[in-house]
Amino acid sequence: MQVPRTFLLTYCEFQPFLLQERVLFPFVDIRIYFPPANKDRVGVASCCNSSQSRLNFIPIWYIYSCVTPELCSFVLLSDMASDSVFVIAIDFGTSYSGYCFSLASGTDQIRQVFWGTEHGLKTPKTPTCILFDQKQEFRKFGYDAVMKYKSLPSSEADKWYFFQNFKMILYNMKVTYGMEIEASNGKTLPALIVFAESLRYMKQHALNTVQEASFHTVCDPQEITWVITVPAIWSAAARQFMRLAAIEAGLISDIISEKLIIALEPEAASLWCKQLPQQGFITEASDKKKFEDSPGIQYIVVDCGGGTIDITVHEIQENHYLKELHKVSGGGWGGNRVDENFSAFLREIFDNGVWDKYVKDHPTELQHMMYNFSLQKCSASREAVYIRCYYNLTRVAESRKEISQFFREVTGAVWCDGMIMITYEKMKSFFEYSIKNIVGTLREILGKPEMAKVQYILLVGGFSTSIILRDAIHQAFSKKYHILCPMEAQAAVAKGAVLFGVNPKIIASRISARTYGVKVCTRFDAAIHDFSKRFVSKVDGLVYCKGIFKKLVGIEESVNINEVAEYIFHPVEPDQTSVRFAFYSTEKRCPQYVDEEGMELLGSCTVPTPDTSLGKKRKLRLDVKFGLTEFKATATDITSKQSRTVVIDFLTA
Repeated sequence: MQVPRTFLLTYCEFQPFLLQERVLFPFVDIRIYFPPANKDRVGVASCCNSSQSRLNFIPIWYIYSCVTPELCSFVLLSDMASDSVFVIAIDFGTSYSGYCFSLASGTDQIRQVFWGTEHGLKTPKTPTCILFDQKQEFRKFGYDAVMKYKSLPSSEADKWYFFQNFKMILYNMKVTYGMEIEASNGKTLPALIVFAESLRYMKQHALNTVQEASFHTVCDPQEITWVITVPAIWSAAARQFMRLAAIEAGLISDIISEKLIIALEPEAASLWCKQLPQQGFITEASDKKKFEDSPGIQYIVVDCGGGTIDITVHEIQENHYLKELHKVSGGGWGGNRVDENFSAFLREIFDNGVWDKYVKDHPTELQHMMYNFSLQKCSASREAVYIRCYYNLTRVAESRKEISQFFREVTGAVWCDGMIMITYEKMKSFFEYSIKNIVGTLREILGKPEMAKVQYILLVGGFSTSIILRDAIHQAFSKKYHILCPMEAQAAVAKGAVLFGVNPKIIASRISARTYGVKVCTRFDAAIHDFSKRFVSKVDGLVYCKGIFKKLVGIEESVNINEVAEYIFHPVEPDQTSVRFAFYSTEKRCPQYVDEEGMELLGSCTVPTPDTSLGKKRKLRLDVKFGLTEFKATATDITSKQSRTVVIDFLTA
């Protein structure tokens, strides 16, 4: 057993005399000594590893001279060995982003970082907004980007690059290396730059926080495991794009680095919720036990984010692990849809081009107005909301007619002394698209016979804090299911991602969302094969059929995390010095060819086979792991006994 290098120590009080603090860990006995004459409070920790019967003394670099009883401090014991000291999980959301961190040796003290204090706020996330200047150089992220952009004159703002909600591009569009993102003013930048600079900012902010928490002790980057959360419904290409952005941002150095783990957002939320006590939910459960203490219990997780809704179904296993029971579902029905409907409503009110002119000429004011609305939509009250109407909207509107006249024919909104009052019923109408899709998908999943034992519906994510959304789910399903929402709904994904980073194997099995396979050739059989796919070997004259789909795993099949599928292939031509594997996916259960309708080319890789002495008798073994959050394969040239990890290029497919 490896002894962790870092421990979380909670100091209740520092006395002016000798203090001996004894903390017990598995195989480790630690004592902290503070000499009475040492005014700088520099301590010495003695660490005895009882399994090796040795005693080491490690200096604690700096202890604050005044420590309050509430302070929880990190102390780095730099003499001890472990692969990772910290796990830092970045919840990179469509609307808001944040991170949590913990010691890799234990997750009972997951630290939550709060944002916006310099702006009079305190939130678990910061807006996923990034600002570049006229030279396309990064300037601000989060609240700082929002505030800076708001402060720019309209003429100046038109020269800068302000991006928000840009994460959705990886869901809505085909993902490629060179794809670009459009800023609020229509200007564009490469998507990889926008994502990488965002992650770079989050990385540096996290490292600074960890440094402060560990009293500015030097921390080797190799001692950190990073976790980035992504929607479960994202494509393999989108997940790989985030890994590339992480490389550009300096989180990792190569594409296959195991220091970066991709976590699926609903899974992360599930991990956090399953270990919560009853009082950890807004609506109390009927059973006082934690979910993880009740093996066999089944529940559905609805991760309600700003961009996407992710839905998965889990069962608690005997060892507290999770088994996925249904393939992930969902769509782009998140909270931003509500914002879009509100914006469309304002366009109806301020007609004849008034709203469009305001949007074009005053983007910073518009951003402030929409941000105000985004906070109101997640209100916990069932009352009308008031949205401030800013100066330039009033000015543009009154250039046509007196502003109250715009509301004469409007139902559900009233002009009220510089504010737009929106009735609760009208507010609910903005949610209709999202609610219709969420409820419909839940009915479809829960209506299946294999879902008969599901007892709970867990609502997580920032959008789930909306009383309108929770009321709709409660009305549709409360007669049969317990509807629960954790107290920290917005932080559930980030905190669960830390748990996943410490133990990625805690998800015991997953359900394949599609049928996956590889393109192969086989001997031509006129009885079953398409004649147009027939070809003749240039060397031995044998007749083959090309474009055959070789299934590796089928849709809705359960795949264990530790399960490795092994496949043996042979070269078609005896003089081949490389073999190209092209991977495809489809929603069909038993496709025959890779060019069938609905077939998607995921990516490809080429494996060198330089030794041609055995001709077509050579064997190439492909070991594939499908149960992971990312596609992982290892190719072995059995002739040369050499193995290599196959990096599937999903971005140039």
